[in-house]
Amino acid sequence: MKLPLDRPAVPLAGEEAAAPALADALLPLMWLASPALPVGGFSYSEGLEAAVETGRVRDEASAADWLADQLQLGLARAELGLVAQAVEAWRQQDWPTLLRLDQWVRSTRETAELRLQSEQMGRSLLEWLKSLQRPDFSLEPLPPALQAPTYPLAYALALAVQLPASQPPAHGLYAYAFGWAENMVQAAIKAVPLGQGAGQRILQRLCAEIPAAISRALRQREDERQAFSPMLAILSARHETQYSRLFRS
Repeated sequence: MKLPLDRPAVPLAGEEAAAPALADALLPLMWLASPALPVGGFSYSEGLEAAVETGRVRDEASAADWLADQLQLGLARAELGLVAQAVEAWRQQDWPTLLRLDQWVRSTRETAELRLQSEQMGRSLLEWLKSLQRPDFSLEPLPPALQAPTYPLAYALALAVQLPASQPPAHGLYAYAFGWAENMVQAAIKAVPLGQGAGQRILQRLCAEIPAAISRALRQREDERQAFSPMLAILSARHETQYSRLFRS
């Protein structure tokens, strides 16, 4: 492809005026999707390391299939829709809904390490929000039970705080899903192990599947959500006592 490098760039009509609005919409999402976000997601493999130990994941193709299944059978059926609902609930200070959603997350974490991950990352994300010292953010109005929300609820709170009120919660799901995908690909690179090129191809596949997963999640009613991934639960439970491991349990 030949690029017109000799031609000076000319802003399109209205482009400069739209730049601040675009920055307000995109930069918070990029920030929340960043692997540099200090929540500790890189230290968990969510059963993937145990899947490698048992031979279910052994190469690039099997790692890609495993993570694509986890995206569609896990995130799409459970927490993506929950995060979108929780953003609106945070904006409206709908404490009963938030308490119900947080309890659902806790009750559907099928192993000790999955619950530990959700609780630890939730605390860390809340600490990150507090560290920003935003004048419009305070924990004082929160009920005691929401002072330490699980990660999906804490992420929804971060979206409610960081995004303009006019931005629909669905936009935040792309940041949530991409952040998960990038962390899991990095876990696969270390645990299988894989090269960086293989990791990028897996991430490319996950990015291609994320829009459909979000669309499915947004179509679901709350009573249709489910957390049913029995093999993931079995492997996560085995990982808690796995003799040699890279990732936290």
